[in-house]
Amino acid sequence: MFRFVSLQSEFARQLLDKHIDLPEDLDSIILVEKEHVYIKSKAILKIFSKLGRLYPLFAVFWIVPRVIRDMIYDLIAKKRYKWFGRQEQCMIPYPELKDRFLD
Repeated sequence: MFRFVSLQSEFARQLLDKHIDLPEDLDSIILVEKEHVYIKSKAILKIFSKLGRLYPLFAVFWIVPRVIRDMIYDLIAKKRYKWFGRQEQCMIPYPELKDRFLD
């Protein structure tokens, strides 16, 4: 099960400071798994590998060099609101989902 935390929170800063030095302007997905930290495309591929169904098929992208995967990640991140839309308000998590947020 995945747990969530905002990158801007003090909890996230304390957690991540144990593992890596983060730039102040970091705006990406980060997966912390035991003593390992995965950022951008590595985080996405690790998450997909654990989701089941057809998501593990994305493992084929591990053969693509990280620099190229991260460029694609950055492009999708930049265009995601144009492609998928943007909510005017933040989602308020329902009780079952709220328990998965760490702060």
